[in-house]
Amino acid sequence: MIDRLEKEVDMLERHLQVLRMVIENEPIGIVKMSNETGYPHHKVRYSLRVLEEENLIEPSSQGAITTEDTVEFVSELDTKVDEIIEKLEGMKIDEVPEIEN
Repeated sequence: MIDRLEKEVDMLERHLQVLRMVIENEPIGIVKMSNETGYPHHKVRYSLRVLEEENLIEPSSQGAITTEDTVEFVSELDTKVDEIIEKLEGMKIDEVPEIEN
């Protein structure tokens, strides 16, 4: 159950790292991103596809570039992450009564 969440968080982290690279270095290509992040080309390509589907980046002849939606997404990201952290904190089971078998 937790394993799936952990995998999703890892994938989201990769997508956001790729987005950050596009924001900081646009236009930027797959090879440069792969070399700088250490992620294989196919994982960078997948992240770029996801970001493109979310309309956060778009392809250009020189590489990936940001879109008009990128600024709004980035400005709301910290708040959304904080809300998720708060929700996860509320899920903790701090004290467990003794369970009888």
